[in-house]
Amino acid sequence: MITVFTARSIITMNPSLPRATAVAVRDDRIVEVGSLASMAPWLTAHEHRIDDRFANQIITPGFIDPHLHPTMAAVLLPMEFVTAMEWKLPWGTVRPTTTPDGFLARVRELDQQRADAEEPLFVWGYHQLWHGTLSRELLDQINPTRPIVVWHRSFHELYLSSGMLARLNITEEDAGNRKQIDYPNGHFFENGLGYAISRLNPYILAPERYAHGLERLRQVAHFGGHTTIGDLATGIFNFDSEWEATERILDTDETPFRVELVPHAARLLEGGRSHADVLAFIQDLPARNTHRLRFSDHVKLFADGAFFSQLAQLGPPGYIDGHQGEWIMAPHQLEEAMRTYWHAGMKIHLHVTGDLGLELGLELLEKMQWERPRFNHGFTFEHFGFSTPEQVARVKALGAQVSANVYYLYELSHIYAQQGIGYERSSQMARLNSCFAHGINTTLHSDFTMAPAEPLNSAWVAVNRVNCEGEVMCAEERITPAQALAAITLNAAGVLGRADDLGSIRAGKKADFTVLVEDPLAIDPMALKDIPIIATVFEGKVFPIEPNRSNG
Repeated sequence: MITVFTARSIITMNPSLPRATAVAVRDDRIVEVGSLASMAPWLTAHEHRIDDRFANQIITPGFIDPHLHPTMAAVLLPMEFVTAMEWKLPWGTVRPTTTPDGFLARVRELDQQRADAEEPLFVWGYHQLWHGTLSRELLDQINPTRPIVVWHRSFHELYLSSGMLARLNITEEDAGNRKQIDYPNGHFFENGLGYAISRLNPYILAPERYAHGLERLRQVAHFGGHTTIGDLATGIFNFDSEWEATERILDTDETPFRVELVPHAARLLEGGRSHADVLAFIQDLPARNTHRLRFSDHVKLFADGAFFSQLAQLGPPGYIDGHQGEWIMAPHQLEEAMRTYWHAGMKIHLHVTGDLGLELGLELLEKMQWERPRFNHGFTFEHFGFSTPEQVARVKALGAQVSANVYYLYELSHIYAQQGIGYERSSQMARLNSCFAHGINTTLHSDFTMAPAEPLNSAWVAVNRVNCEGEVMCAEERITPAQALAAITLNAAGVLGRADDLGSIRAGKKADFTVLVEDPLAIDPMALKDIPIIATVFEGKVFPIEPNRSNG
């Protein structure tokens, strides 16, 4: 049986046939794109039905977020959100908290709402530029005994109360001499975060809690119109626990999207493994693939620290206050890791946030090209916060791709201009037009929960470059709505190595569509983020989105 979906207009992202009004689907694949008249030979030869429920709507390729963290989302979504920005989620809206007193008052309120004095309190969304200095002492003033965890907005750091330190049996003798841990203040960041996570895992990965988080992640991803997401750090907490729960909960008929899984190589090193051991483990992972969950030849590595924490590594003139960023992997360790995976033919995704982190990545990529030249190597710079025009040219020359978190510009450009690095560099975050002008395959991602998992929202920021204060930041780096749509469809498929069967609407590809009320290429660009999404089609099956949910 062939099903033909009709629409007011179908934006195909296929330059040979950019617009259509009908798409014929058999099983999970597209048979033909065009009009009812043009596909008459197929319809005459085969049993078919016309599905005109979207006859007045716009169909685009299914949205793809190539860098989202289902596991991180599953851990954070059951927490209490206390954030400086409004968050619209399928089950409710979180109003902003923008002052130190307001933040502490909200945490105190959440503490008082819990009748069980032993119940841990997990809070996500703290950021020092809005919420002031945080410490174990301040958390203890809220409740001297309750186990409290405050996870930073960046995810790369957290604070523990004395009650939680005691609950986890973390002592100063054990933790005080470790790098990137400030034990007196209960502050664990970057590699110190990994130590804290190892102790927190029994709580945050508790089966019932984690399953609830994944169920919420499924709602969030569908809410944003996704048909494919990339998990760009599989194993960030505990590989076996994550895989078991992800397979059980997301590899079901109720899940309207697929997940491309990219292992977190550094986490897999733990336990005394070598890079050779980890490489062999990763190369065996595709044997686990299911219908919706897929490992391939991709791997995730890290350079410098978190953008939201102002731990990105910057070249001169650095930060206004003179502080330094952090390396997640020391340069020599990153080089060793990159060499292992590059020489094995893996596609490397490198987390870089600052221009110095990007510089290190470029130098190492150039070195790898000298050692073992590769074409179509799929090396991708992830996040791409701060960069220089000259570095963009080198990205192109070395054949790399860019997956950018443009939401940084919306939430952080105003405050970073005042308390960070100054206006010039803050306004030029996510240098997207330069990437498109150089012909670099460039995509947009959320890094959820670093940004809302809403591709149209990311597209809106990229097209308008308007920040949370209403300022236009570096209009020269705006991209067009057509480029933005490519960045959340076909270009994103390319970054994940799936452009042959995802990302555009043409014969032979997967029947993945997102259905919109308005035309994103014809509407006022300032209205992009508010286009209602009424449904997705995943492999030919329709998954409606309730109108009230699509409007937040």
